[in-house]
Amino acid sequence: MSNLTQNFANPNNQPLVIGEFTIRQDEDGRYSLNDLHKASGDDKKHFPAYFLRNQQTKDLITVIESENYDVGNPASKNVNSANSHSSKNNHYENSHSAVKVINGGNSKGTYVVKELVYSYAMWISAKFHLMVIRAYDAMVMQTKVNSRQVITPEQKDTLQKIVDHKANGNDGLRPQIWTRHNRHFRINSYHELLAIHFEDAIKYLLEMEVKPKAEKQEVKALPYPQEVIQVAQQINNEFNGGKYDSWFVNARDGMLSVMPLPHGYYPFNVKEFTKHFDGVLNTLYGSDVLQIGRYMQRQG
Repeated sequence: MSNLTQNFANPNNQPLVIGEFTIRQDEDGRYSLNDLHKASGDDKKHFPAYFLRNQQTKDLITVIESENYDVGNPASKNVNSANSHSSKNNHYENSHSAVKVINGGNSKGTYVVKELVYSYAMWISAKFHLMVIRAYDAMVMQTKVNSRQVITPEQKDTLQKIVDHKANGNDGLRPQIWTRHNRHFRINSYHELLAIHFEDAIKYLLEMEVKPKAEKQEVKALPYPQEVIQVAQQINNEFNGGKYDSWFVNARDGMLSVMPLPHGYYPFNVKEFTKHFDGVLNTLYGSDVLQIGRYMQRQG
């Protein structure tokens, strides 16, 4: 039996629907070949009885039943058939049969396991085979969506290995990768990832571009108050990559002010500038340098 549970009798699960036809199931989860026959076009040459008489079909049934699986529980291989109660023996035999025929009642018909559904569809035509595959995949997907099934421990391990490979020994990158992954799938932790998103998660992680953050340069002995340096560092962290490359942070009388600086601009102390400029200006006016310079400028 495949690794997917055959029995979808639970009302929370989705039925197998092909076109306008809903394919019935027996109590063990087998599918009605009669319904499949109608969904395929109801051609007489495709009667289920003809399919079951086919030698290739008989061989397939033998192989399936030799695996000794339980239709409703594919994990129960090698089950001990010895049972003191005949009713349990009968149910055991029925649940381990790839084909079951119901002769009367509303459920009358021939019911087969999923593998024989695929084989029957392929026996009819390639087109119908593809329809059945897609219908079954859609049913399984919808069932997972409805059940909100999360990824298995094995799938979690797969994601962890991809992240480890991406981090390449850089412990600082792992949180960054997981944060981006969790934000992308809108979850708090990868443990909450739904099974239906597992393949997408693999693709997302493999295609993710990660770059180690540049090591922060230490700020040493800057001639500014400590609170100004702290604000400047906070601005750098919050607005890194924004419109402005430079910010002017000023502290006066216990008040901090912050101003963005366009490219090419740099703040300076006007009071200090005026004091030094006046000294230069007085020197120029107190000598012939300024007059000579102006004369030379007029002469060209």
